[in-house]
Amino acid sequence: MAFLTDEKLVIVGAAGMIGSNMVQTALTLGLSSNVCLYDVFSPEGVAEEMRQSGFDEANIVATTDVAEAFKDAKYIISSGGAPRKEGMTREDLLKGNCEIARGLGENIQKYCPDVKHVVIIFNPADLTGLVTLLYSGLKPSQVTTLAALDSSRLQNALAKKFGVKRSEISGYATYGGHGEQMAVFGSHVEVAGRKLHDIIGTEEFPEAEWEQMKHDVIQGGSAIIKLRGRSSFQSPSQMSVEMIGAVMGGKPFRYPVGTFVKNEKYQNIMMAMKTVLDTTGAHYTMPEGTPEELAALDASYEHLCKMRDELVTLDIVPPVSEWSKINPNL
Repeated sequence: MAFLTDEKLVIVGAAGMIGSNMVQTALTLGLSSNVCLYDVFSPEGVAEEMRQSGFDEANIVATTDVAEAFKDAKYIISSGGAPRKEGMTREDLLKGNCEIARGLGENIQKYCPDVKHVVIIFNPADLTGLVTLLYSGLKPSQVTTLAALDSSRLQNALAKKFGVKRSEISGYATYGGHGEQMAVFGSHVEVAGRKLHDIIGTEEFPEAEWEQMKHDVIQGGSAIIKLRGRSSFQSPSQMSVEMIGAVMGGKPFRYPVGTFVKNEKYQNIMMAMKTVLDTTGAHYTMPEGTPEELAALDASYEHLCKMRDELVTLDIVPPVSEWSKINPNL
């Protein structure tokens, strides 16, 4: 089997449902022949299953020792936070998971400062990714967060509504936070060649139905919890592995990712933007949309800033003015 790279890929949280699925997906897609499974709970059982799955050319190592796991790591995907349970918002996980993210960032700086890229997927991902970036000392382009599920959920909802293949939906995107305040953009969407804005407000797709669809997309994670009795694990596994694969030089990633944003309008925040993810990392441009969509993006940014400022109050991060002392790249 040909792999994209022989460089070390570390899956953090590998003993859990998301992590173990990430391991299998990464090996199935042929990302790296050198995969390390790390968890505070022993991931050896997952490693044994993967070895028994016939990945003959892969070196699969499992460990509970962070120093062993991160040594010589070039790519990291982390799902190593507390899971979201029914009735919880992503924001409810703020304090505990951001403390975990701080430790993750410090371990990256200590054991693998030459890592090429890190993908953070444990919630609230915008904030855990931001904290990881701050304490890792990495460049903003080197740390991304999983925001793709929201855009994929919009694509899926539209495909089901109009009875077309997902591939026939284009221009779909959600930007801003990966949470209850995300901004759903429909102004660039086409459905089998038809512009969505020409369909909204017609008998085929009344305005109220479009508003309900946007609400359902925002609540997509909660819907999975109700359907399955647990939070998503297959879709975030697939998406995050595809993200790291794009950075390794594999298939281009077709969805927005969460990235560090610092420009004239938005300052010192991690949020989903219009992005390109490649071997040089993540690069963003400002989304274009209707005044209503851009206002929703502004509101999402303000919500993220409030949570970021709460991290200062909780003493997890210092005031933004002091960030450059911890990470000169910021």
